[in-house]
Amino acid sequence: MLRIIEDDIRPQKLMEKQKIVALVDTGRMLSRYQEFVFVQCPACGGDSTSEKFVKNGIKYVECDSCETFYVNPRPSSEILEWFYAESPNYAYWNDVIFPASELVRRDKIFVPRVDSLLELCSKYKVFTGSLLEVGAGFGTFCLEVKARNIFDRIVAVEPTPNLAETCRSKGLEVIEKPVERIKFKNSDLFDVVANFEVIEHLFSPADFIRGMNKLLKTGGLLVLTCPNGKGFDIETLGVVSDTIDHEHLNYFNNKSLSTLLENNGFEVVESFTPGVLDASLVRNKILSGEFNIDNQPFLNKVLISKWEELGSHFQEFLIQNELSSNLWIVAKKVSM
Repeated sequence: MLRIIEDDIRPQKLMEKQKIVALVDTGRMLSRYQEFVFVQCPACGGDSTSEKFVKNGIKYVECDSCETFYVNPRPSSEILEWFYAESPNYAYWNDVIFPASELVRRDKIFVPRVDSLLELCSKYKVFTGSLLEVGAGFGTFCLEVKARNIFDRIVAVEPTPNLAETCRSKGLEVIEKPVERIKFKNSDLFDVVANFEVIEHLFSPADFIRGMNKLLKTGGLLVLTCPNGKGFDIETLGVVSDTIDHEHLNYFNNKSLSTLLENNGFEVVESFTPGVLDASLVRNKILSGEFNIDNQPFLNKVLISKWEELGSHFQEFLIQNELSSNLWIVAKKVSM
């Protein structure tokens, strides 16, 4: 199992200011709360829900049918476009955290991520002529794919202006608009579409899935990741989890995300949860005093008193049983 600690990718010395800009971001979003809209379940379309919790003034509900939990009411697509275009939080990640942690992120996140994608292409016999990454961020994944000299064409989709400019500065071909608004001729469609930690941010995940479907060749491969709402970190910590924040609107699980894909022209061929940080994330919250386990002797044993002995084995158990909070879904396009 890959060894990684939280400070590798989120340097603590930089995260204190990030918490401040995130609060500013939350305030910006909530300033338009009166414009938020109610939606049906983003996975199955159901309208029967149960209240889950409230965090920072944002309400979360859980679908009674597929157990996806999500923000409801939520900011509209128009509000989200305004929000991300001028987000001080995103600017701070782009200008400070990503540059400071890029080498570590490349070695411990993006190199293994590219390795996994190429293994999946080989496993499912997908032609590697062209690749589209939707939500390219700082551009590290596309650069690593480019360095492998396997794909003839690599395109980065990044609608956030400062991140798009960062990708361009690294020599990448960039499309600076949401994937739902992109159109290509059939001859220019892609063999592989990759998308990492984007769908949880979106007003309409179904529109997003359909947008990627239209850019993918029939038989092409979609590789998508997002937080697993049924994962250990998220289920255990609840509102205390840093994954529960103002930017994340949708918390799918394996079954509900598979349903969404299958309802929009895909055949799901594989899913897995390779995350390696769940146990340490919960442990860190315990050690900081943010999460109390006085009445949970099992967690105390695994995460505190016998951490050196049991911690890595417990994380491996979570991975093997699809209980990590990092979810991968692999699907092939079968229809429009």
